[in-house]
Amino acid sequence: MNLLRKQGFYNSLILYAGTALGFFNLVILFQRTLSLEEIGFFAIMNTITLLYAQIASVGVNNIIFKYFPHFRTEDKKHGGFVTFVIVWCVLSFVVFTLIFLFFQHSIINRYSNKQGSELLVRYFYYLIPLAFLTMVFTVMESLAITVFKNILSSFLREVFLRVFTLVSVLLIGASLINYHDFLSIYVAANIAMIAILLFYIYKGRDFKLAGISPQIVSKKNEFIRYGFYTLLSSTSAALIQYLDNIMLLNITKDLSTLAIYSTFFAIALVISLPAKALSRTSLQIIAQAWADNDLPKIGKIYYKTSVMQMLLGLLLFIGLIVNKNFIIVLLHKPEYANYFNVFIVVGLGFLTDITGGVNGYIINFSKHYKLTTYFIVGSVFFCMAANWLLIPKIGMMGAAVAYFLTMFILNFLYWIYVKVKFGLQPFGRAHVLILLVGLVSLLIGLYLPLVHNIYIDMVLRSGIVAATYVSLSYFLKISDDINILFDKVLKHKISSK
Repeated sequence: MNLLRKQGFYNSLILYAGTALGFFNLVILFQRTLSLEEIGFFAIMNTITLLYAQIASVGVNNIIFKYFPHFRTEDKKHGGFVTFVIVWCVLSFVVFTLIFLFFQHSIINRYSNKQGSELLVRYFYYLIPLAFLTMVFTVMESLAITVFKNILSSFLREVFLRVFTLVSVLLIGASLINYHDFLSIYVAANIAMIAILLFYIYKGRDFKLAGISPQIVSKKNEFIRYGFYTLLSSTSAALIQYLDNIMLLNITKDLSTLAIYSTFFAIALVISLPAKALSRTSLQIIAQAWADNDLPKIGKIYYKTSVMQMLLGLLLFIGLIVNKNFIIVLLHKPEYANYFNVFIVVGLGFLTDITGGVNGYIINFSKHYKLTTYFIVGSVFFCMAANWLLIPKIGMMGAAVAYFLTMFILNFLYWIYVKVKFGLQPFGRAHVLILLVGLVSLLIGLYLPLVHNIYIDMVLRSGIVAATYVSLSYFLKISDDINILFDKVLKHKISSK
């Protein structure tokens, strides 16, 4: 657990730094420099390229996580595993791109005459190179994670890319470049990320190119089956998160509506950061634990990640809710004021998901991985139906409700299966205490009197809520890991005096 705690800590620092940059970019700079249509296009561009890259790679990231531990060798050639990954990615990307280009005219014609969607038509061909760069980076990142080197890739994705974005938007604000130049710089930043990570992996000497071994060739059918099933599950998981964006645009044909929703969705994404930091290390530990048939270790990680993710995620969620007035002021554009409840519902969806801990990974890395596919593909159809029914009736709130219901149902199914099949479940007294601590902190934050200066109000309100939440969590001993961390800090302060 020391490795999980150490890398989780550093990844948390990077993720929160990146989140601060992303928050500043989206909430401050974008709202004051870009139009709602430009913000909406940037959101849908990233949504499509992420899905494109994931589908085009045909589950190779999951193949890396599951099978690399079985082919790891001391000579660093790993039976030609890296060569196999390269061949797999090149062939699969070419095939999918040909399919994508076959439908290009249908896609362009659908949006070409719709007001508010012109940017999607104009920059349609940016999607292919961005998707390729995204796929290459994520594959390289997956390889680095398998040798427990995930700090740099996290920094590049969360901080480096957002610094480039920040500088580009500032240049637009200074009228030195236009939106077209901004997108070109964004592509260049993705290329730079790949070059830096490639050099880092090369210097680490953990991988060497070699001919693909007969052992790997003999597993090709198993790889294809696993890749196909995990492609369905991982793509479906991404679709659940991004389907609302796609369907909002598809139904409303308006990038402005998408901009408002995606902005609140991005703010709510902050809640999932503790889970994101922990999962980068815990997923590989779980994969190795399955290889070693160490079920007690998996159970321990399952419980600890659920408690820590819920504890930290709920604090962030409450902090955002009690600072509603501050967030609306920061967003600057008056269109946001009437839609804050959309954020709350989406936030509940994220909180539900991270409280499930690593339930999906446990199934996905076991021999029962196909069930993950069935669960999550079924959830996609449910999410699609819910969006289709609710968006025309209640607009953005319909997308938010669909997301929350999907997250609840999916995690309930995961929980039931892991409990019945493996005898593992993460919930206990700690989760009840977290809810009670959260309720007390939320009520204090909501009923504190408003301070005239909105910035002072934010600082005081956040400080009081955080102090209440952290103090109660510490004295109730909700998480051993959190208490150990605080005890070390307090001991260091006392010894330094």
